[in-house]
Amino acid sequence: MSRTLRKPRWWRGRSLVIGAPFLWMALFFLAPFLVVLKISMSEMGVVAVEDVLTVADGVVKIALKYGNYLYLTEDERYLGAYLTSVKYAAITTACCLFIGYPFAYFMARAKASLQPTLLMLVMLPFWTSFLLRVYAWKGLLGEGGWVADVLTALSVDKLLLAMGAIEAAERYMHTPFSLVVGMTYTYLPFMVLPLYANLSKMDLRLLEAAADLGATPWVAFWKVTVPLSKAGIIAGSMLVFIPCVGEFVTPELLGGPRTLMIGRVLWDEFFSNNDWPMASTVAVVLVLLIVVPLAIFNKYQAEAQEKRA
Repeated sequence: MSRTLRKPRWWRGRSLVIGAPFLWMALFFLAPFLVVLKISMSEMGVVAVEDVLTVADGVVKIALKYGNYLYLTEDERYLGAYLTSVKYAAITTACCLFIGYPFAYFMARAKASLQPTLLMLVMLPFWTSFLLRVYAWKGLLGEGGWVADVLTALSVDKLLLAMGAIEAAERYMHTPFSLVVGMTYTYLPFMVLPLYANLSKMDLRLLEAAADLGATPWVAFWKVTVPLSKAGIIAGSMLVFIPCVGEFVTPELLGGPRTLMIGRVLWDEFFSNNDWPMASTVAVVLVLLIVVPLAIFNKYQAEAQEKRA
């Protein structure tokens, strides 16, 4: 009787496997997020943030300040920084997809003996400090840099000037162009790797079937390869877009006055203005700006898969 009432061991192991990721998320995401949320609703004292919960004379008081959230909607600086961050993150994601998809496709179709070498070349920039790689672009795009000289020789600066990507001819630094170039270079591997993992698993017999049915290589690519690589496109886009929204180092080193992103605003509130509640408010809204659309997208994607099944 005791054996029949006792839960099987596989159930305990299954609970441990399922519970470990939730415990990790609770400790390293949910708990810090709740702390930041608490600070965003607190009042800034002379030295430190005042506590929202106070006990005096047998009375418990909870003071939650939501004025910072209202102030975000009233000040154009914060709204403009959010929109600028989303805009440049979207542009960077599109550039990474435009450059990364052909490279990932070439890697997936290359010889099996050559693929590890190509994969190593994609991962090679991670062996160098991120800060050094961003600083290198200051020299490449600055006055006298060979990349700037090549762009000027090809008259690319005139095209960029007409597009509004630079502010003057032959001046590429501290412009939207230099910002997008720096972020695209930094996050390109995050787009290539998921795409390569997806494309390398694709069944090539589907392309042969499409060719037998009269499809040209271009039509087969759009009708077969691209739809089957949708998961890799979405994963790579999320891996690029999410960190780009809160990027601070690259806009600070390569961007200019027109590229004020929310990461810089967050830094100013924390360290220049010493306004921790306002900085926490900016951080909370930034997290919600990323997590809420992602959760809605995942919900609709799961519902679509259930309907297909």
